[in-house]
Amino acid sequence: MTIYPTILCGGSGTRLWPLSRKSFPKQFAALLGGETLFQASALRLVAPDYAPPLVLTNSDFRFIVTEQLSEVGVRPGAVLIEPEARNTAPAVLAAALHVHGHDPEGVVLVAPSDHVIPDAEAFRAAVARGQSALAEGRIVTFGITPTRPETGYGYLELAAQPQGDGPVALKRFVEKPDAARAAEMIAAGNFLWNAGIFMARCADLIAAYAAHAPDMLRLVKASVEAAQTDLDFLRLAPDPWAELPDISIDYAVMERSDNLSVVPYAAGWSDLGGWDAVWASGGQDAQGTVTTGEALSIGCEDSLLRSESPGVELVGIGLKNVFAVATPDAVLVADMSRAQDVKKAVDALKAKGAKQATQFAKDHRPWGWFETLALGSRFQVKRIVVHPGAALSLQSHHHRSEHWIVVQGTAKVTINDEVKLVTENQSVYVPLGAVHRMENPGKLPMVLIEVQTGAYLGEDDIIRYEDVYARGQGAKG
Repeated sequence: MTIYPTILCGGSGTRLWPLSRKSFPKQFAALLGGETLFQASALRLVAPDYAPPLVLTNSDFRFIVTEQLSEVGVRPGAVLIEPEARNTAPAVLAAALHVHGHDPEGVVLVAPSDHVIPDAEAFRAAVARGQSALAEGRIVTFGITPTRPETGYGYLELAAQPQGDGPVALKRFVEKPDAARAAEMIAAGNFLWNAGIFMARCADLIAAYAAHAPDMLRLVKASVEAAQTDLDFLRLAPDPWAELPDISIDYAVMERSDNLSVVPYAAGWSDLGGWDAVWASGGQDAQGTVTTGEALSIGCEDSLLRSESPGVELVGIGLKNVFAVATPDAVLVADMSRAQDVKKAVDALKAKGAKQATQFAKDHRPWGWFETLALGSRFQVKRIVVHPGAALSLQSHHHRSEHWIVVQGTAKVTINDEVKLVTENQSVYVPLGAVHRMENPGKLPMVLIEVQTGAYLGEDDIIRYEDVYARGQGAKG
């Protein structure tokens, strides 16, 4: 049986705001080191006896996914694009049907993209321990050995006390408990945290859906069968997908199945579900404080100070049990015990219409990224970074003209019928309505400053004529 690692890569990232937002959630951030959480997850799921990883994501993240995988040398087996977010039950089934279509004996190993598992070898060893249960037609989930009476996680109740580290039959799922109940479960010894990681033969998983969610199976199967190839991606068909419920696989299938086994795992795990978890996973100083970026601690205890803004110093004085996170456009300061309330702050910002609730100042695109440096009623100034060999679409605008100043590298610029190279400290003017494109013909990132002027400066003011990324009219960038 070949194992097909399957990475679920969606989410809105509200609990780690302002570093994680809907437009660029936490799995794509380097929260604990040089690699992003998504990259670390992918590398953990690469092994000689595993197939290349399968990724499920949405259309907005598809190029971020492939770019980040390329940076760490991982080539995906497939990237499936979900038309809409429908939680984990439809996504996992789509992966199982996709794999089963070309390998009827294939096994999916499903994992979130944003968890921290420091010991990749120990995790792969746990996967190997669970394979004996697969041969018996069982679905295997991985339970984390608790280190504290945690109220923020669901639990797995085992049918018996674990004897060693092999598979144990699952008795039932337990919802997030209160503190007293959590303490009781820890004392009992046969409860593990539910990490949301599991594996199963595709045929057995599909059979479970047929028994417990037949309508979902019908719709997802129709979406997979009608999927369309788009560049290196596979877009699931949107019409049947739109009829699917928003439901987790635990509720839809797992809690109704009686053939589940659990492999205990005790080698370190965190879902980084809040800034308190980031603090706990960071390198604390003698006073229990973690500083990241241009941050300075003076007499602080058990706190987290994190600056994501180059050139902006974050200074904490005499803080205790506090986390403070600064980004270029937002600052969050809170008591460590209120980490789970960050979502409330995001909801409040959405209610007042603050773009910081969901959008970053830096906007990622398939060709690179840009950020707004200044914005007025009839002008906007951007810094634009274009990857080596990348090109923006051939486009025009109804309402604005643009002035480009190259500050690093060389730009190949098309304006109507003229094509020319623009080097550092040179500029070019793009009149309103002109058909234009910028490209980076070099081997290093190209950086330019763009000054837009006009009556309307929205990203949707675009007529696209050619695009190597196959984006439609009105798509940003």
